[in-house]
Formats: sequence, structure tokens, C-alpha cells
Amino acid sequence: MRQNEIGMEDRSEEQIISRLFDLENDGQAAQRAELTGERFISLIQDPANGLGYVFQHGLDETEGAEVPVGTEFWEYPTWDEAERAYAQLVAEDRQAGEVVETDSEEGLGDSDADGAEVRDRYSASDEDPLIGDGDDKVGEETDQVS
Repeated sequence: MRQNEIGMEDRSEEQIISRLFDLENDGQAAQRAELTGERFISLIQDPANGLGYVFQHGLDETEGAEVPVGTEFWEYPTWDEAERAYAQLVAEDRQAGEVVETDSEEGLGDSDADGAEVRDRYSASDEDPLIGDGDDKVGEETDQVS
């Protein structure tokens, strides 16, 4: 059912994938979901040509030197088609139990690293109300024998 709909106009598949990684890392993904196995699926519109893309990929651990295994994209001439396809694919992934987390637009583009990166979902604040500021000495370990 999932089939690449690649328009090979002037760009190679590798160039399109590189462009999609760049757009995603620049916070241009309208929607993105984390899937099991450290994979992601994103809905992206390329502002250069107006095409809509559904982009599925794993983590880029080679900083752009190699395309991550399992990377796929689907290209659509209209944004509406891309949105419908994305929603359908995420629904299929959810039904298969593969959706880990659905990110909002707010969390996109926070990483400056090449390729997608798993963000610690608990790192929204550096301050933890359950951890003291270090002034209280309760439970502090020492080398003293009591």
C-alpha cells in the first residue's frame, strides 16, 4: 500500500531526502510523530516548489553521510493530498501500535543537529520541583563513619 510517489523532475531521490531532512531540522514540518524503533514520520511542504511530502526516516547517526535505513518519502502535488496521506499513514501506524508520541508544531526545529534526533520528553525545564537546590543536607552521602 505504501508506495513512493517520487517526482524525479530535476532532483535525485538523495537530493530530495537531503532537502526534507534540512526542512525538518529547520522546524518546517507541519506535523511529526515518533514511531517505534527510533523512526519518525513528518508532514512537510517544501516552500521552494509548494509540493507536499510525507517523510519517514530513522535517526541520522552519520550526520548526513548516509541515508538512514528505511527512509522513504511520498511526494504530492497538493498540500491537501499530503495531509490526507499523512493522516492515513499515522492512523495505520497507530493501529499497528507503532506510534510512540505525536509532537505538536511547537516542539519542531529545536535540534541543531543534522538529521532527526530523539528529544528527551522530560527536559522542558531545567528546574525540578522534587529536587532541592542542594542547601538541605538530608540524605547527603559522606565518608564519615557514624
